[in-house]
Amino acid sequence: MDATETLIIGAGISGLSLANYLPEGSDWLCVEQLHEAGGYCRTIKQDGFVWDFSGHFFHFRNADIEQFLLDRMPKGEVVRIDKSSSILFKGQRVDFPFQKNIHQLPLDDFIECLHDLYFREGDPDAAETFEQMLYSKLGRGITEKFLKPYNEKLYACDLATLDKDAMGRFFPHADIADIIQNMRHPDNSSYNAHFTYPKGGAMEYVNALLHDLDPARLRYNERLESVDLQAKVATTNRRQIRFERIVSAVPFPKMLDLCAVPYDASLYTWNKVLVYNLGFDRKGQTQDHWIYIPERDKVFYRVGFYDNIFATPRMSLYVEIGLKADAEADIEGTLPTVLADLKRAGIIDAHELVSWHSVVLDPAYVHVNEPSQADFRVRHAALADAGVHCIGRYGAWKYCSIEDNMLEARALAGTFAAAAGPPVASAAAKGAGRG
Repeated sequence: MDATETLIIGAGISGLSLANYLPEGSDWLCVEQLHEAGGYCRTIKQDGFVWDFSGHFFHFRNADIEQFLLDRMPKGEVVRIDKSSSILFKGQRVDFPFQKNIHQLPLDDFIECLHDLYFREGDPDAAETFEQMLYSKLGRGITEKFLKPYNEKLYACDLATLDKDAMGRFFPHADIADIIQNMRHPDNSSYNAHFTYPKGGAMEYVNALLHDLDPARLRYNERLESVDLQAKVATTNRRQIRFERIVSAVPFPKMLDLCAVPYDASLYTWNKVLVYNLGFDRKGQTQDHWIYIPERDKVFYRVGFYDNIFATPRMSLYVEIGLKADAEADIEGTLPTVLADLKRAGIIDAHELVSWHSVVLDPAYVHVNEPSQADFRVRHAALADAGVHCIGRYGAWKYCSIEDNMLEARALAGTFAAAAGPPVASAAAKGAGRG
């Protein structure tokens, strides 16, 4: 039987980050069910187009995390972009975020939003659901013209089933003063006002995380099938592995199943996202990097423009469609609807589709609510006590960024190092500074 001190499940951002931040000389092994690393952070290169599995634009708040990646990438690989994004509302472009730019709406819609904002009902502090928070903080007009229809398309669920802070720091809050001030002195800054993107696609960040790792410790096409918590033995489709600890980025309910932990599966819900990557014969609009689509007569909720990041001569899009977890994705059947809706939205006209690719992200966005979080906290702690540490957007069942995943992995590696004794220089620190 094989054995390792730290068994990492999943070679995505979280798992690879954990491997990088473990102390030098640590005994670790990573198993990945796919044929390559990256998880959802992978890149497709096809017919001259460069697409990711979805829109992976990177927003770093911690300079050391960003530098860690840059030190392991070719010079000049990453470009820094000042974001331009908008909302398609009744055929018009409105700057994002919607709530700070209602003065750009047609007059009747503007007056309705402003009136409902001032005379909004409900106490935001007493709000328990995402839907209640929207109405009580921003009023009926803003909520029903954009925030509710857009987020229902994205999450593919009733917003009353989500906690008021389901999106955490990623929700662009604004009070009346912010909204009025923005009418004369525009300030649409947000957590992602600037972003970075590699010329070779998001996979280049994954390659940076692979840079210092021993490839012999990364085992692809190996799928975890069960975990014996008492014996501390993991069974894969290839072998059994004895471990001291597991670090898993597997979706949390799936990990409970693999560990044979009983739980109420109805507490954990999520959506799928069907992503189309579309390449056209010529250029389209040049202003925005992505557009939000709240209108319910369009099948997609967001469209992004890779070509506007690098000023390439052919339109290169990602198109995202939210689906319920139990819905079947009709890839071939939905594509004509997507193309028709893109035309009705004015994004394409006589463009010819010359290449396309699709992927279904399942899960995509987890549904954050108090019942699931309460259950998660108890079971997550119990698994950790048994030596199984669940991290990442899906392992830790939360809404977070790729940078957050790296920070979480670094912190966890730090707890392992502290428990082991005096600090030792990590492989990540040893490799810092290299170009």
